[in-house]
Amino acid sequence: MASKEIKYWVGFSLIPGIGRVRMMLLCNHFSSLEAAWRATPAELRHAGLDHNSINAISSFKSKISLDEEMEKLDRYRIKVFIYHDPSYPSRLKEIYDYPPLIYIRGTLLPEDEWCLAVVGTRRATVYGRQVTEEIVSDLAKSKITIVSGLAKGIDTVAHQSALETGGRSIAVFASGLDIVYPAENANLARRIMEQGALISEYPLGTRPRAENFPRRNRIMSGLSLGVLVTEASETSGAMITANLAVEQNREVFAVPGSILSPQSRGTSHLIQEGAKLVSNSSDILEELNLTSLAQQLEMKQIIPPTETESQLLERLSTEPTHIDEICRLSGLPTSTVSSNLAMMELKGLVRQVGAMNYVLARELREEYQVKVD
Repeated sequence: MASKEIKYWVGFSLIPGIGRVRMMLLCNHFSSLEAAWRATPAELRHAGLDHNSINAISSFKSKISLDEEMEKLDRYRIKVFIYHDPSYPSRLKEIYDYPPLIYIRGTLLPEDEWCLAVVGTRRATVYGRQVTEEIVSDLAKSKITIVSGLAKGIDTVAHQSALETGGRSIAVFASGLDIVYPAENANLARRIMEQGALISEYPLGTRPRAENFPRRNRIMSGLSLGVLVTEASETSGAMITANLAVEQNREVFAVPGSILSPQSRGTSHLIQEGAKLVSNSSDILEELNLTSLAQQLEMKQIIPPTETESQLLERLSTEPTHIDEICRLSGLPTSTVSSNLAMMELKGLVRQVGAMNYVLARELREEYQVKVD
């Protein structure tokens, strides 16, 4: 999206009470957010905005310099992704309450689609730190990007463990990206920028208010394939993230701890409620069907997708399909289908489930679509 239009999205994000629902009303009614920005109160009312929202826009708009805001974003090297941009994380767009725009410092890469949120208590025990470090280090070596919230305790250990292994990490802020909270993690935030990204839905200058943290948590789980809780009390903010993951149809994993430890009561409760009990990274990778992710990513870089692979993916689903049926549907000879399916297995696109029946390994068809002119 051109920077001219982006600045109006940024402008509306600075106005209290103008979130996703009201931005969508404006987008649906006006030809652009620039037109909405220049609209009269009567036109805003006709778009469906309530009295308080119209007053907020009228009051704050005159105090906002859009050009100055864009200059500040440039100064901090912050990119803005709108929800319908190709660069906007596709998994985050799936959740009900997705942020209409996000601010990014650092770089999001295609392989960050394979990410896991790791959360837990701020008052981590020696046990909690140890299991977090061990599991996260192994996940990072398997090319899983680690998402967390930069908080003290488990979050900090999760980020550090991923980075120290040479892996990637994403930190989601409950403030603007110019305000690191807690301040003691400023150096860690800089390292994350170098080996991943900082993300926020909040504009520059936003303080980390208490109500921002639960909303921040929905982005952490929304970005991810699942959420791992390594240590948490029953009242920990990590429990909010786990509950959001369930609502978003994400996997929830929990590490068991001592029944005598208050810091493990949250994870024990999650396991009782159906979270997958994990004791190592393999438990997570197997559940997500990512045991060979590192090799699959390497294969995809070495051998690009082909038109034939794209045709075969269109004939496959999560339900088993026999190779003879794939040949019939695609119109391709058995030798061609067989050799391509073997290569697609190596890339992690499909999986044989027995007796020459194949299923999609993950929902990756869109990524591997080959356009034919």
